[in-house]
Amino acid sequence: MNRKCRRWQKGTELVEFAFTSIFLFMLLFGIIEFSIVLYDKATITNASREGARTGILFRQGTRTIGGLTSEDDAIEAAVRDYADAYLISLGGPATLDVQIQRTDRNGDGAFNAGDELTVSAIYPYDFLLLPAFANSMIGGVRNIAATSVMRAE
Repeated sequence: MNRKCRRWQKGTELVEFAFTSIFLFMLLFGIIEFSIVLYDKATITNASREGARTGILFRQGTRTIGGLTSEDDAIEAAVRDYADAYLISLGGPATLDVQIQRTDRNGDGAFNAGDELTVSAIYPYDFLLLPAFANSMIGGVRNIAATSVMRAE
């Protein structure tokens, strides 16, 4: 090639990289964000399991279905402690909605062995990388939810 053609081609690699790097970085950030969502989903699932395990343990005395507020507090604390320890949220402690429900399988009004405990945890996930762009594309905050059902011991 002669010198004139080479001079006109100077900087073409930079322009090509500028165009393709936008898509490359969007793909990279998308992979990272999706990985964080999957990790947080697994964490919320494990947190609801920890809460259910806390609630099904054997305790002495009669456990009436309607009067277990101290156990509900312990279950909710177990879920929140696990979530606070392992969730990836850059905005401080995680805000969770924890719902607890007991099913009396034998109908005696007490929470006995064999009765079911359902613990649900709902976590409003806000995108970490490029949040304004992701929220405008997807339409706001998405909830990550998990439910665990266990039988009392």
